[in-house]
Amino acid sequence: MKYVSTRNKNVFLSASETIAQGLADDGGLLTPEVFPKLTPEMLEDLRGKTYAQRAVAVMKLFLDNFSEEELTSFTEAGYASTKFDDPKVAPLHPLNDDTYCLELWHGPTSAFKDMALQILPHLLSASLVKNNEKKTVCILVATSGDTGKAALEGFKDVKGTKILVFYPKDGVSKVQALQMQTQEGGNVGVCAVHGNFDDAQTGVKTLFSDERLRDDLAKRGYFLSSANSINWGRILPQLVYYISAYCDLLNLGKIQMGEKVNYCVPTGNFGNILACWYAGQMGLPVGKLICASNSNNVLTDFLATGTYDRNRPFHTTMSPSMDILVSSNLERLLFALSGQDDKLVADYMQQLNKHGGYTVSDEIKAKLKSDFYGGFCSEEETGKVIAEVWKKYNYLIDPHTAVAYDVMEKYRRETGDTNKTVFVSTASPFKFCDSVLHSLGVAEVQDGIDALDQLSQTTNRPAPVPLASLRNKAVRFTESVDKEKMEDVVLEMLK
Repeated sequence: MKYVSTRNKNVFLSASETIAQGLADDGGLLTPEVFPKLTPEMLEDLRGKTYAQRAVAVMKLFLDNFSEEELTSFTEAGYASTKFDDPKVAPLHPLNDDTYCLELWHGPTSAFKDMALQILPHLLSASLVKNNEKKTVCILVATSGDTGKAALEGFKDVKGTKILVFYPKDGVSKVQALQMQTQEGGNVGVCAVHGNFDDAQTGVKTLFSDERLRDDLAKRGYFLSSANSINWGRILPQLVYYISAYCDLLNLGKIQMGEKVNYCVPTGNFGNILACWYAGQMGLPVGKLICASNSNNVLTDFLATGTYDRNRPFHTTMSPSMDILVSSNLERLLFALSGQDDKLVADYMQQLNKHGGYTVSDEIKAKLKSDFYGGFCSEEETGKVIAEVWKKYNYLIDPHTAVAYDVMEKYRRETGDTNKTVFVSTASPFKFCDSVLHSLGVAEVQDGIDALDQLSQTTNRPAPVPLASLRNKAVRFTESVDKEKMEDVVLEMLK
């Protein structure tokens, strides 16, 4: 299988080249030229497999220069019981016969990014060998909260790699910041950026497209790659848990083979929901894809109007991983819906960079409306939903999951759709103790790590071990810079 850039489909890369490079030289996103088919017979076979085995079966369809033995070793290591606290890895929690929560936060950093970032370092290390790459790879990451820690943990002390994470200062939760600031490992770096996530993400993209910087780093023995969802090695493992969830519903006897299931995904950079759309294109019986946003509802408006407009106020919310106005992975969807019209996609992205927005064709708009529903949840509603779900189901959710639940219910009331629905839980509620405690009616929230104990005592739920263990870790990284100085941080780390 070959991979092409969303802005130039005449450049072909192998799977290992795609994973190692991360982002196309032209600034486009690397994506499969074609998508393999997932048949009912294949789904039936996956029903009896473990999560790791399901991951091998799905990923080998896309990674034709990786052996099944390699992929098996990667998934057995990445999804080991020493790293995930649930044997199902991505378990389904039923709220009622029609509604299921897909819990993606049972990994080492208590967030859904672990599902891909426990696999990507293995894929990348193997790719460097396959590509005969002698230089050291430096992973650059922009994070709105969860990707940073998951990437740091995944790449910690991995041979032949360095990793540098940028996060928006005062734009992540206290627990998220502490997770990154205390990161162990001899090959890691962390720096806050004065600004929001879009500033950090734009800065990283600029570094990737800077030919002068690439040449300078090459002379030093380094090249840049990405662990953000712009890297195909991040998107591919995410397809697996949607397919796995469908298999679990079959095994529970809740659906029949071929029955469509709706999926509601809290969405920021669009990678998570895109993975589900890709699974649907392969043949997974996906009904409606419900795209849930917070107050930064640029995607809601785009799905309704066909116009993407980032020229709007930026809101800092209690669901910070969704505080994004430029959803990078939307570019991959536009490439697919336009029939791989790379020139059209490049034009849209040029308009976005120059004017802050673009309007898609009527044909693409119609396809969007057919597959997606967009909705958003305000800050006030988010808090109410956390309390409502706790009271009604005795089930504790974080703010991002609350956004998904709220938009799912709005969609059902608006359309009357009765399909079984899986809504995605992307983080442990203990990563957002302040917001969850306030939502549950606690007026005085304790500071920092003490809030973990307070939430545990309030709900009689244990805090995940990786979060509870932060109490004894020393802060290593305190640097913060203006976005224009991000290059200096890279050069200093790689001097």
